[in-house]
Amino acid sequence: MLTGYTKPLAILPFDHRTSYTSGLFGWKEPLNVEQAQSVADSKWVIYEGFKKARIPEGEAGILVDEQYGVGIIRDATERGTITAVSVETSGQDEFEFAYGDDFAEHIKAVQPTFAKVLVRYNPEADRAMNRRQTERLQRLSDFLHQTQRLFLFELLVPPEPQQLERVDKDRDAYDTKIRPRLMVQAIEELRRAGVEPDVWKIEGLDQRSDCEQVVLAAHRDGGQHVGIIVLGRGASKEHVTKWLQTAADVPGYIGFAVGRTSFWNAIVDFEAQRLSRDAAAAQIAQNFEEWYRIFNAGHQQKP
Repeated sequence: MLTGYTKPLAILPFDHRTSYTSGLFGWKEPLNVEQAQSVADSKWVIYEGFKKARIPEGEAGILVDEQYGVGIIRDATERGTITAVSVETSGQDEFEFAYGDDFAEHIKAVQPTFAKVLVRYNPEADRAMNRRQTERLQRLSDFLHQTQRLFLFELLVPPEPQQLERVDKDRDAYDTKIRPRLMVQAIEELRRAGVEPDVWKIEGLDQRSDCEQVVLAAHRDGGQHVGIIVLGRGASKEHVTKWLQTAADVPGYIGFAVGRTSFWNAIVDFEAQRLSRDAAAAQIAQNFEEWYRIFNAGHQQKP
């Protein structure tokens, strides 16, 4: 049975693990104790930025990993903050549970508002892999709905080589001409297999009509209360602004989840001791507030 989620939702995601430790620190997992503590501490800086941001309670939430952010999850839960916790193994092309068959016990232990998955699913990619992913996702979807927990699904549709060939290996052309159709197809295939998120977290789109098609795919056949939020994909501020403005007034879109574009530069400067802890947190808060302002400006004009 679908629950859905229709309330405004502004998420600051910092559940990155493999890309975070390698990109920011130059380390490869597994980390030693001291390295893991450094990573966890840097995530507290991001969380401090989140808490500084002037966004209404009940709309703002965090997405963080259990591995480095369990203390943050605990603190946010005690404050009544919306929390989302990643369930997938980091840095893999194929979706697998971070804690294997113990995924349900971990979700029960941390009690997030949302259990979140990141899935790379291209309908024209390896069909056997897509089937394996779908079977795991259906299992998770069933567990979450049976236990009345919310399901946040981050969908990425990376290009296959033959798809890039069709647009002369132009990634921007793939994003505008090919990816929108594949996103709709992916949502339809996953839903037919019994994977039913309450919120889809999807890549930005340049055309309003493409946003509308995504909403149709998510809403048909009983999904009318399912929410859509826009992810940032580590893109430039200009790209993120465009995606938020395009989606904001489309019925069904309820918010955004922009992570690296919000925090990356601030954490780089903090770790290099070019910014104080407080200044880094303030910069993150300012970026997060800016996305909220941009999305809200368009959302309030919704027909």
